[in-house]
Amino acid sequence: MRTILITLSFFLLTAVASLSAEERPTVLRAAGMVDVLEGRSIRDAVVVIENGRIAAAGNAADVDVPEGADVVDLGDRWLVPGLMNMHVHLGLALPGLMAAQHAGENKAQLVLRMADVARESLLSGVTTVRLPGDRRHADLALREAIERGTLPGPRIISSGQGVGITGGHGSSLEFRNDGPYELRKATRYQIRAGAEWIKISISGGIATPVGGIGEPLMTRDEIEAVVDIANRHGIKVTAHSGSAEATRVAVEAGISGVEHGYFLDRDVLRLMRERGVWYVPTIVVSQPATFDFFERIGSPDWYMERVYEVGQDHWRALEMAVEEGVLIALGSDQHPHEPNDGTTATIREAEYYVEAGMTSLQALQAATIQSARMLDKEDEIGSLSPGKYADIVAVEGNPIDDISALRTLGFVMKGGKVYRNDWE
Repeated sequence: MRTILITLSFFLLTAVASLSAEERPTVLRAAGMVDVLEGRSIRDAVVVIENGRIAAAGNAADVDVPEGADVVDLGDRWLVPGLMNMHVHLGLALPGLMAAQHAGENKAQLVLRMADVARESLLSGVTTVRLPGDRRHADLALREAIERGTLPGPRIISSGQGVGITGGHGSSLEFRNDGPYELRKATRYQIRAGAEWIKISISGGIATPVGGIGEPLMTRDEIEAVVDIANRHGIKVTAHSGSAEATRVAVEAGISGVEHGYFLDRDVLRLMRERGVWYVPTIVVSQPATFDFFERIGSPDWYMERVYEVGQDHWRALEMAVEEGVLIALGSDQHPHEPNDGTTATIREAEYYVEAGMTSLQALQAATIQSARMLDKEDEIGSLSPGKYADIVAVEGNPIDDISALRTLGFVMKGGKVYRNDWE
């Protein structure tokens, strides 16, 4: 009996010690931090984290450090909110060698591949992603596993499977959804599966070998049907669009976001600004500095011809969107960690925004608080503010001074847990 009591006491003490370690606050010290809400730099920064959330943040002189806290001293680095990428397909398989490598992939293989992409995305500093359509609802299963803590990865906001039409972008030789009644049904199905957004394809696209990229393919009544059903469930709709005309119709119908926007003109961009419609440019997919990606994945000639077709117009659309003050959230349409021009797709996307006319602060906001606002999650993520999740990265230098400081990213924390620290 005495042996049993001693053993039980040991296990109880071990459990209490373990619980204490989990509840012990963590303190990050760094040369500075970026306040993306106020657009200011705070030097000699301290961030206190308790139970996965930020308890206090600011200059060391203004922040009380709890006794017994675990201190992570990052020296002369700068703290930045975890980066966000609003156009990610974890199961991406573009035409060419990339698609051939994954041909015949079953659902188990797909979700394992997506889990690996999610892990790499998190390690690259991206703590939240939005998936505007992925394959076989594997993303929904992965989202649940990440939320449970079973697998490492960013926070996932999913659109389920994209809603498209026969012969439209993303389609192959099968009948899909045609007419408002079929599109209502398809929208209901995705919502029931767990989609938090609905993504529709209203024009052609680069990755589909038929259908004009700049041509409106989905009809007004079809778009209105999707928006109607989504609105009834309190869910937003975003549209894959390369077409100015299709975008105008969709904005008038009540969509909340536009993906790519290869051929947008100033009039439709002004309409988007007036209606508060978000633009996710994915400019990294059409600019020469990042074309090594297409060679690496073995893109066929027809695909590259469509890339060349949109490049200059896509760039001008981004420039005009910045000039017109359109709401912009960062999205890459490549894996967030994909190598591009000496950095990742996410970071190169932000650099392109600066080249197109944004300040470094505006580009950083597009990758943080603006993306959070688009998701209606600015109370939970997107800035280093008390009460929000402790999604934090660290870089060598202040990205407000130069957005390319993000290239030196070497520390990643999500929900108060450190997943990467190159400076230990």
